[in-house]
Amino acid sequence: MSTSPFTRFLKTSAAVAGLLLSVSVSAHAADTLNVLTWCDHEDPALLGPFEQANNVKVNFKDIDSTAAALAVLGQSKPGDWDVLVADETDTGRLAKMGLLQELNAKDFPFADIPAEIADPKLTSVDGKLYTIPEKFGYNTVAFNKTAVDPKAMEDINAIWDPKYKGKVAVYDYYVPEIEYVAIALGKKPSDLNDADLPAIKEKLIALKANAAMVGDVTTVQQALATGAVDLLVGGGEWVTAGIAKDNPNLDYVIPTQGGVRWQQGLGVFAGSTKKDLATKFVQYIVSPEAQGKLATSSCYWGMPANSKAVLNDEQKAILRWADQPGYIKNSYPYLQMTPDFDKKLQALWAEVLQAK
Repeated sequence: MSTSPFTRFLKTSAAVAGLLLSVSVSAHAADTLNVLTWCDHEDPALLGPFEQANNVKVNFKDIDSTAAALAVLGQSKPGDWDVLVADETDTGRLAKMGLLQELNAKDFPFADIPAEIADPKLTSVDGKLYTIPEKFGYNTVAFNKTAVDPKAMEDINAIWDPKYKGKVAVYDYYVPEIEYVAIALGKKPSDLNDADLPAIKEKLIALKANAAMVGDVTTVQQALATGAVDLLVGGGEWVTAGIAKDNPNLDYVIPTQGGVRWQQGLGVFAGSTKKDLATKFVQYIVSPEAQGKLATSSCYWGMPANSKAVLNDEQKAILRWADQPGYIKNSYPYLQMTPDFDKKLQALWAEVLQAK
């Protein structure tokens, strides 16, 4: 049955008025929380439950490194940001800059986090806790198992084999690549010093000569997924897990000699004016339910820090849940460096990239 224009006008006006009232009340009632985050924290399915439970709107700005976060902070006022997602290797640097609020370990499920992931060397400074582990994974070798022998990939030196020349991609991030080459040279990453750098540089240049490309995350992911390359040095579950159903031939391995482990953590900014709400957000993200959503984010998958994360059997199989204790023991976390040594490694990487 049709209605008159006047009736439709009344109904429309009432609806608009109701909507405006709803928006006004919501805007007045809801708080906001500002988060500097990587893309895997931006899924509505992850943020929605926290926003609804706390009548809060999570505003986020996408970053991809600690350097990017510092650049944003340099253009912001104190108190503009409440929570930071960061590579935990940078915990010490950020804490010493006075950027992070000390946290209470009793507020977080450390009993459910593997000891190596909860290592105080990554989370704390001078006995004070500053970041909470939330997600981790590996920079190792990802590959197309129909194009290469998976067994051969268990040897860390396989990536230098001339038969793979032109079929190798290298992830353009100096920290894991330098560590990976150090392991191949029989060196323990945490013991690296200036004397080790010439050999590492030579080995990296040889790897680059065997590679078709050195590229950012998107470039190397696409190259492996499309078959442009057969191997990705620096790849891991973050490359293969999220696309496992569409690309079942992609795989990764932790070589016998070891691999490199990346690890994300959450911190609360010391300048936040909403520290209680920010702490609640961190607690939510490391809860079993949220950990399952974070681990299987549409942006990239990774292992949840909380061993009680809610995941189904298929998701656990894709993430190789049962293999994690061995993988963790056979991998090294990112280097924790002095600013001076960090500059030297960046300079070394720049020289490798420029090498003919």
